[in-house]
Amino acid sequence: MPRTSVVESPGCPPLRALATDVLGLIKVVEARANPAGVAKVVETWGTPDASRAVLAASLADRVVDPVSARTAPSLPPAEEGSVELRLLVTVELLNPLNGDTLAAVNAAGPAPTDSAEDPLATLHLFRRHVPDSSMLGTFLTCTEKGKAFVKSVAKENAASDLAVGPSSSWHVCNSGKVEFSSVDADESYVMFGGKGIELNLWDITSCSKIWSAKSPRGNSLQIFTRPWFTAGTFLCKDDHRKIVACTNNHQVRLYDTASQRRPVISVDFRESPIKAVAKDPNGHTVYVGTGRGDLASFDMRTGKLLGCFVGKCSGSIRSIVRHPELPLIASCGLDSYLRIWDTNTRQLLSAVFLKQHLTAVVIDSHFSTEELETKSTQVDALVEAEAEIRKERKEKKNRSSKVDEGTELVDHDDSAVETYTPREKNLVTKAKERKRKARSSKLRRTKSTLESVLTSFDF
Repeated sequence: MPRTSVVESPGCPPLRALATDVLGLIKVVEARANPAGVAKVVETWGTPDASRAVLAASLADRVVDPVSARTAPSLPPAEEGSVELRLLVTVELLNPLNGDTLAAVNAAGPAPTDSAEDPLATLHLFRRHVPDSSMLGTFLTCTEKGKAFVKSVAKENAASDLAVGPSSSWHVCNSGKVEFSSVDADESYVMFGGKGIELNLWDITSCSKIWSAKSPRGNSLQIFTRPWFTAGTFLCKDDHRKIVACTNNHQVRLYDTASQRRPVISVDFRESPIKAVAKDPNGHTVYVGTGRGDLASFDMRTGKLLGCFVGKCSGSIRSIVRHPELPLIASCGLDSYLRIWDTNTRQLLSAVFLKQHLTAVVIDSHFSTEELETKSTQVDALVEAEAEIRKERKEKKNRSSKVDEGTELVDHDDSAVETYTPREKNLVTKAKERKRKARSSKLRRTKSTLESVLTSFDF
């Protein structure tokens, strides 16, 4: 059994996060209380289907026309006379506010391949957007065999599954397996890495390789370790030359593409592969998560371990994301928990159990509770108005019933007669007539009896 720590959660500030899982669902987690509250699931988008597990997710976090994207396998339309079934990888563009599907396009270009043979490994949805543009969004994908594509989707052709606009493709590698990609802040450069693939940097505009890493020197026995990169990120927002890459051999490396091909700093962390990494806006801190659930922060200027986050996860961490404004990070993984952490104190703020293994998490930085408070105020006003109306109706009914009771007490006979229906009046009249006849017959029998007695005495 993995060891776990029970830590009290003080709650997190207003926050909205979207988590994807292996059943193809997107779960919206929100914390609405101010200044701190408990995060909980408010919506679930999609239908559970294990064959449509979300492989990767990305969010174009912008104020105007925000768009989110996810990748999942899908079956192509059946052709007449065809018996071969192939799983294709599609990229779905969604509205991150309500979950509506805006477009669904093939991620592998004009000649689709079977996702079982060459599944999709990475996805990035570009944030840059021109107002009043005809383009819905642009995304970059890469398969495990190294086929990279950049495609754009137009608004008018979103429903017809057509990708228009500038599209390009290139081969990242000839062998090995791509496991991650990362795009810089200006969205001009992208780096790739994986199993048997050295870290390499590409220019997205020209689709050309501009830098490639070199393996570290061998040990004392001159034994070289085969490259196996599992996660990476650009360290600085304004400088794409500083790169942080993590390996399957539990190493955190810093590369400077302007100075050398070998790592400038290399630090070992624990004994399990590092599966996720995220940068901090300060430009020198990174957060790493391992396959055993360890989460820690490093200062890459010196390679110093700043500290581990309190409270161990019970499963592999697969995704870490840093809030661009608040001192928070969100992590998720195979233990089915979405956790919110404070980057200053490294304390757990909130944990939400989402039932399935989680694959990725993104944060909506433009989430605000003002609209929610306005809506809740309107709902509360409607509820109070309805309650007042019901109260007035009840009081009116009680007053009318009291008036009716008083009328019956003052003139009981008349009110009783007036309240009878014609049929009831007829029945009452007949009952009174029968009662009168019975009384008369009883008097006659009594009179005849007395007369017979008097006659017997013969007075």
